[in-house]
Amino acid sequence: MSENQVVMLAGVVQNSIVDGPGIRMTVFTQGCPHHCPGCHNPQTHPFEGGTPTTVEELLEQVKDDPLVKGVTLSGGEPFCQAGPLAVFAAGCRELGLETAAYSGYTFEQLLELGKTDPGVPALLEQLDILIDGPFVMEKKSYELRFRGSSNQRTIDVSASLKAGAAVLNTEERWNG
Repeated sequence: MSENQVVMLAGVVQNSIVDGPGIRMTVFTQGCPHHCPGCHNPQTHPFEGGTPTTVEELLEQVKDDPLVKGVTLSGGEPFCQAGPLAVFAAGCRELGLETAAYSGYTFEQLLELGKTDPGVPALLEQLDILIDGPFVMEKKSYELRFRGSSNQRTIDVSASLKAGAAVLNTEERWNG
């Protein structure tokens, strides 16, 4: 895998405080198959459009900002571009940054997808945290930290991969 891989972006928020604890760079990917009713980012649904950006360019943005302590992948659906995002997340981890991703897929669905798309397990292996599951309007809550609806889980990815099943992250900084 190389850093000149391209990600189709909907946008980047350089200093976000709403997509995980601390000051983070949030990368919004273009394209999402879920189309959750009430989605916070419906403009990211079409796979057409977006801005082609190399992994190297994204890594330069992270390196240029000394305030950033973590990176969050959002969307769109990051796992639709898992291969290049795995390279990006690996670069972020080499910089000592916490990596997180939002996905409309559940952890279990991602394990299944990973059987046919090698980018999916590659990306999972580079993540510290996964917020999984579709946004469900009927379960929307403003009381949840860094989640939109109560069906979504905050998952410790490393522990989950070792266990072969979802292991919840219970840290207060992620869960309130």
